[in-house]
Amino acid sequence: MTDKATDIASLLAPTVESMGLELLGVEYLPAPGGAVVRLYIDLPAGAAGDGSNGDAPRAVGIEDCEAVSREVSAQLDVEDPISGNYTLEVSSPGLDRPLFTLDHYRRFAGETAKVTLRLPQDGRRRLTGRIVAVEEGDITFDVDGSPFRVSFDNIDKARLVPDWAALGLAPNKPGKRPGRAHNNKSTNKPAADGPDSAE
Repeated sequence: MTDKATDIASLLAPTVESMGLELLGVEYLPAPGGAVVRLYIDLPAGAAGDGSNGDAPRAVGIEDCEAVSREVSAQLDVEDPISGNYTLEVSSPGLDRPLFTLDHYRRFAGETAKVTLRLPQDGRRRLTGRIVAVEEGDITFDVDGSPFRVSFDNIDKARLVPDWAALGLAPNKPGKRPGRAHNNKSTNKPAADGPDSAE
């Protein structure tokens, strides 16, 4: 995460936790005309249940995203950590969940991730590999059968690569994949302006 994203995450994490949810991380994407602030929320580890008691495992839904959006919008209006206009997006992590912390890499060891580096390493800025180990602030990936060790501080962003076939969601046509998880978007504009419907 960028420094601004880290600051926003530190500010908002207690609010999200007070709602029985976990703030996985924040993306801060500055752009001409206004930034995008994207929050990823999930249930705390172990809170979703496994369905063993006959109940369906709970997952983050659109209602959770809307509730968090309302609470953090109010907090951002008061704290005002972002100069200028911005669009707030609150999302569940989805199957291609983003990885923000070393604990996330430990939790998903054995899974495949797509990674973008801040600075090139061994001639590459991007890599896709299986998470093999997390130690001393470094993450080792298996990239095409060879170990590739990266400093956590040099990772700009990373996401899991879903195994669509194993999930029974393999696309029927090349280049097409299942839809993403629910998003809820709101802006810091006055309520009279109405919600921002732009994607």
